[in-house]
Amino acid sequence: MNLSLSGHHVTITPAIRGHVHSKLERITRHFDHVIDVKVTLSVEKLRQKAEATVHISGKEIFVENEDEDLYVAIDLMATKLDRSILKHKDKVRAHPHDTLKRQPQAPDSEE
Repeated sequence: MNLSLSGHHVTITPAIRGHVHSKLERITRHFDHVIDVKVTLSVEKLRQKAEATVHISGKEIFVENEDEDLYVAIDLMATKLDRSILKHKDKVRAHPHDTLKRQPQAPDSEE
C-alpha cells in the first residue's frame, strides 16, 4: 500500500503521519488489494477536514469528514473508509466472475 499524505494549511507532523498510518492499517487487514491511498488534511477556520481516496483494482473509493478536532476527523474518515471497503469486498464476493471455460455453453439451435 502506497500512502501519500498531504496537508493544506496544516503541517504534517510525525505524530499526525503515524496516527493516519495506524488508522489505515485496519483497511489492509480487511482487504489486501489496496494499491494506493491518498490522504489530504486541511484546515478552514475552525473546521478540520480529512479526505481519502483509495485506489483498488478497478475502482476508486473517496471519503471525507469534517470535525473541530483533526484527530477525530481522521478517526471518522478511517471508519467511513473501512465501511466502504467492506461493502466493496462484499460486492466482489457476491458476484464472482467465472472463467470462459467454466461458463455454461449455449445450446446450438438447429433450423
